[in-house]
Amino acid sequence: MDALGMIEINSVAAGIEAGDAMLKTAGVTLVNAQPVCAGKYIVTVQGAVAEVTSSVNAGKESAGDSLVDSFIIPNVHPQVFSALACASDIDVDNAVGVIETFSLSACVVAADAAVKAAEVDLLEIRLGMGLGGKSFVILSGDVSAVRHSVESAESSIGIEGLVVRTVVIPSPHKDIVKALI
Repeated sequence: MDALGMIEINSVAAGIEAGDAMLKTAGVTLVNAQPVCAGKYIVTVQGAVAEVTSSVNAGKESAGDSLVDSFIIPNVHPQVFSALACASDIDVDNAVGVIETFSLSACVVAADAAVKAAEVDLLEIRLGMGLGGKSFVILSGDVSAVRHSVESAESSIGIEGLVVRTVVIPSPHKDIVKALI
């Protein structure tokens, strides 16, 4: 099963350097490396758990004081990859849940916890572009599943204060659904 790992750095230059260290240290696949709002940089990798762990640890060491956050998710849910790429099949006839975070890393951890907690569909994981450094997850399913997923996501984020807000909309207006698509 694939693991997913990410580092979030408060410097673009330090982020590029840390990403290089991550890729040179272990046999991982680069998922994403890019600048994001508020002058941060993220590097996301996938692969075997041991390789991702080595890679993320190398990135954290390289980043030093510039490290904002990081994570390693062993056995990441497959929907996380398509939601990160904004390539999910979208069919919103049910409730919609939104989880908004201050940390990009916390957002991905929350999305994985949410989709593992109940039968929901991850629609999108939006990471910090044009959002002032915030991120959000959009998911859908029946009302009780969405509520349970959102609650599980909130409790999965270990640092208090990283969740900006969560909402569950039981029956979203059709125009809001169109705006999500």
